[in-house]
Amino acid sequence: MSIDGMSIDAAPHDPPPPVRVLLAEDQVLVRDSLKVLIDTTPGLATVGEAGTGAEAVLLARRLRPDVVLMDVRMPDMDGIEATRHICADPAGSGVRVLILTTFDLDEYVYASLRAGASGFLLKSATATELLAAIHVVASGEALLAPTVTRRLIAEFLQGPDLAPAVRDLNDITQREREVLALIGRGMSNSEIAAHLHLTIGTVKTHIGRLLAKLHARDRAQLVIAAYEGGLITDGRR
Repeated sequence: MSIDGMSIDAAPHDPPPPVRVLLAEDQVLVRDSLKVLIDTTPGLATVGEAGTGAEAVLLARRLRPDVVLMDVRMPDMDGIEATRHICADPAGSGVRVLILTTFDLDEYVYASLRAGASGFLLKSATATELLAAIHVVASGEALLAPTVTRRLIAEFLQGPDLAPAVRDLNDITQREREVLALIGRGMSNSEIAAHLHLTIGTVKTHIGRLLAKLHARDRAQLVIAAYEGGLITDGRR
């Protein structure tokens, strides 16, 4: 723009602050590799490293990262218990946990989501998928790949130690029950809208009401509510 013949450049926009990531991984080589990957990616930055679950809880409370990238199997305290402590801390309501797991070995995904994790990622994921997952979780969404969600939760619900608790769904409407059931099956908003012949905006409204009524912090906990409420009982329904 110009004023009285003088050219004035518009003030540059400051870039958004990077997503702050806490690494919780007991294998040093893996942790170092993750740190290099994250710190060399624009928009992301590691703020701390933990080698045990207990250390992850302490650092999460002190550093208040946006995302904790949490391994499941760690000494002192496993990733599930660490996630439960982090997500139960009222002062850390903005801290999101992304679980790293190996499907064929770790039978903890359902328990992790119940503990408050915002999602999980298989360790076979690519670097691109990992970086995208961190951004998704940091934005407040849940990372639940539909096919993996159905496969994992259906598998874990067969175990007696992972039987779901009973969730009271009396306060939600019939349409909200339908939306919740489809969330439990791993459907995206667009898939739910097409299935129920609704607009995306209407689906988002129903999800917002479900989050409030069921006291769920994100979509991951709505998946748990669908199973605990008996809307989904196996991988076929």
